[in-house]
Amino acid sequence: MDTIERGERRAKPKGKYMAKNSLETFIERVRAIWGPITSEVVAGCRTHLEELLKAPATEEWLAALHRDAPANKELYRDPENGFLLLAHTEAPGLYRPPHDHGKGWVIYAVQQGETEMGTYVRLQDESGKLQLVQRDASALRAGQVSVYLPGDIHDTRCLTGPLLLYRFTSCDLKQERVSRYAQRDGVWTDEAI
Repeated sequence: MDTIERGERRAKPKGKYMAKNSLETFIERVRAIWGPITSEVVAGCRTHLEELLKAPATEEWLAALHRDAPANKELYRDPENGFLLLAHTEAPGLYRPPHDHGKGWVIYAVQQGETEMGTYVRLQDESGKLQLVQRDASALRAGQVSVYLPGDIHDTRCLTGPLLLYRFTSCDLKQERVSRYAQRDGVWTDEAI
């Protein structure tokens, strides 16, 4: 029972749960399409994250992110499917060296500020030594998203801030074996940092 009207108690409506804010709507919609990685699941999650970026700053959860500016905050962890939504606030100049996400996949979405995302490919030279070669670098601005699938290698650099970005992950990346790269003599290698 949830409301009292004219002395009567009304039962909560049966059926689908009704989301109360943009974050709850995002969670509800992602849960409805979730499954093993496919083009459709990734595209659906991307679309729902783009919609979340349009949330009014007056929603309490978003107002709190702007007010508190947490470096890392878990907004949601799905108990059945394992996907997560995190928020990160970064200062201009913060750099995260090239890395992948193991078997997981990630969607970055910029709510405020601007970041640069570089992409890399692993190559092996004639001697068998592995190195990274940067493929591209592009700015990701407020309202934009970028998808990184299993095996994709990228770095990030906060250009303007404070940067507030959402990081949607298909799984808990702390449980994944991820590769991080170090720069040695001007070359990115697979040596552990």
